[in-house]
Amino acid sequence: MPRNDAPLREHLARALSWESAHVGLEGAVKGLPARLRRRRPKGFTHSPWELLEHIRLAQRDLLDFCRDPNYTEGDWPDAYWPKTPAPPFPRAWKQSLEALAADREAFQAFVKTTPDLFAGIPGHKGKTILRSVLLAIDHTSYHVGQLLMARKLLKASR
Repeated sequence: MPRNDAPLREHLARALSWESAHVGLEGAVKGLPARLRRRRPKGFTHSPWELLEHIRLAQRDLLDFCRDPNYTEGDWPDAYWPKTPAPPFPRAWKQSLEALAADREAFQAFVKTTPDLFAGIPGHKGKTILRSVLLAIDHTSYHVGQLLMARKLLKASR
């Protein structure tokens, strides 16, 4: 019997860029001065650049995990965090945001079209597409909160 999971799929796709209950990623970084993107606030582990790039790398990894049958996990933490607290070149910030948005759109399209959200991911016992989507939503939300706190500590108004 066919199951009507279209509302769930729509909800998950929207939640990947959620801005209903809190500020979304783009809002969290909007207008952040370039000179502050490389700074680690006092008592804070990561710079805004490190957080942004980590979100991008992790989201891409989860997307690949869901749709690439030849997926190979990267080395932790090297494959999931940038090497330095500063963007490596002037356009890196913008390129990271653009790549993150493109991957998010691909993830949203995948969520809407994959045959079974509850399907297990081959070779990864107990891990499903739905779990990976929820993890991407939760992970991004957590680090957007850190970005907002970094802004506050750097005294960068929003």
